[in-house]
Amino acid sequence: MSNRRIAEVLSQIASLLEIKGENPFKVRAYERAADTIAGLTEEVAVLRARGELRSLPGVGASIAEKIEELLATGKCTHHQELLAEFPPSLLEMLRIPEVGPKTVKLLYETLGINTVADLEAAARGGRLRNIKGLGEKTEANLLKGIERMRRFAERFPLAIAYPVAMEIVEALCRRAPVDQIQPAGSLRRMKDTIGDADILVTSTDAEKVMEAFVALPIVREVAARGPTKSTVITAAGLQVDVRVVEPEEFGAALMYFTGSKDHNIKLRDLAVKRKLRINEYGIFDTKTEKRLGGKTEQEIYAVLKMPWIPPEIREDQGEVEAALKNALPDLVEEEEIRGDLHIHSNWSDGKASIEQMAQAARQRGYEYIAICDHSPAQPIANGLSVERLRKRQEEIARLRKHHPEIAILAGTEVDIRGDGSLDYPDEVLEELDFVIASIHTGWKASAETNTRRILKAIANPHVDAIGHPTGRLIGQRDPYEVDMEKVLQAAAKAGVAMEIDSHPDRLDLKDTHARRAKELGVKLVINTDAHRADNLALIRFGVATARRGWVGPGEVLNCLPRKKFLASLRPRPGRKKRLSRPPH
Repeated sequence: MSNRRIAEVLSQIASLLEIKGENPFKVRAYERAADTIAGLTEEVAVLRARGELRSLPGVGASIAEKIEELLATGKCTHHQELLAEFPPSLLEMLRIPEVGPKTVKLLYETLGINTVADLEAAARGGRLRNIKGLGEKTEANLLKGIERMRRFAERFPLAIAYPVAMEIVEALCRRAPVDQIQPAGSLRRMKDTIGDADILVTSTDAEKVMEAFVALPIVREVAARGPTKSTVITAAGLQVDVRVVEPEEFGAALMYFTGSKDHNIKLRDLAVKRKLRINEYGIFDTKTEKRLGGKTEQEIYAVLKMPWIPPEIREDQGEVEAALKNALPDLVEEEEIRGDLHIHSNWSDGKASIEQMAQAARQRGYEYIAICDHSPAQPIANGLSVERLRKRQEEIARLRKHHPEIAILAGTEVDIRGDGSLDYPDEVLEELDFVIASIHTGWKASAETNTRRILKAIANPHVDAIGHPTGRLIGQRDPYEVDMEKVLQAAAKAGVAMEIDSHPDRLDLKDTHARRAKELGVKLVINTDAHRADNLALIRFGVATARRGWVGPGEVLNCLPRKKFLASLRPRPGRKKRLSRPPH
């Protein structure tokens, strides 16, 4: 079993134990173990083979036995027993945003509610407001949560779909005679949500590919099985189609199934005007029926007299017109990122030390990082008091001496309060090397209020960037209302960067806002908001979002080499002198 699936089972055990009313320490043990497994960069099976399973944080003897059972059989007896104690629909209720095991337990025990439909009927009928701890406001929030869950029911956040698809791609490469393999559809275009996943393959033995595909452990149900195409439903509920195509048709099929639909229509219309025909099998001369290309996408674009168009911008938003003029944007590449400017450490709610995060960043080839732990307004995230912040600064100063190969910037993710003021006084912010200001509370305020808050933060001379500027959590929480045009114009004028938060639950700024930021001359920073060392790899999603917004390396501050990056920051007393010394 994959790490992701093992973590999912352990997390479900934790939720079911909490619903059952078990010891909170036992519940927390499973939650911690799930978090540990989800954050591993190495497969659990490999660690077990080395005898290191029980050395993992939070994995004691009992939980290790359950992981061993999952690895051996694909199931866990304890998990199955817990599932048998409750209606399966209880776990579906946990998918409602802001509904946790305690709420599910309360609803189940007081009103016998065990389905989303029952919960919706109870909320609409006003039956929840008399339960201690709930009320009319809770009813309204639950109804909004149910509506939001249903809105995303047929689409999966990239955070879920991408690893599932990559797991299948990697498994097929190991288990089947695969020559070429590539995801297509909205997944290849790296949209923030995915309907279903298409994977294209070339192979000398299509039947063996189909056989390996439908037998993968990740498969929950085989919806269709054919000689060259099969469809499955994975354990996560994602539909995945695998098609085996002929090598000479691979590029045409890849273009066709990548889309978007509007992009493909634009290309077909262009082809018709040139007496050509494009379909999933190739590009043809309509008069002679001669195939002019199709083995690669590049062949098809070349016949249409244009350069290859990157998948992320195939949305019929001017990319074809730009290609015909040979004016496609130079899109940012992951390899061009030189630092991460939004990293949390175990001083706040991170899971790794500053030194561990610095080492992981250096392994990625980064020249600099900014440690941006939370400010005190976030007690749930162990936000730093001024006293603790200054103690952390001392640690950073020591680490900079011991690790001259990477510049470790002392930063903060400071809360923007309800009135727009910041959670640290200016004299404290002045001591820091990099300041990201973010909204974490009060996002249900009006657009006018939220816009005013962010504009006031932008006006503060100590702020370098605005973090995850719309506050959205894809599939969980809608973005707060804000006049983004006003915010971007103010940021351009003040020289404040806007963040693209790479966490696939956020991808915030979204692609369209990133493109508008570029048009207005706003500088961007692509960060991971990392809380663990392995989170640094999430940068791929932020880069993809930037690419969807037509953003190039010239618009991204953390594509700059260290000296140029530091020179690009807003002038601040003391900062230039503090950071001007070379790190070695």
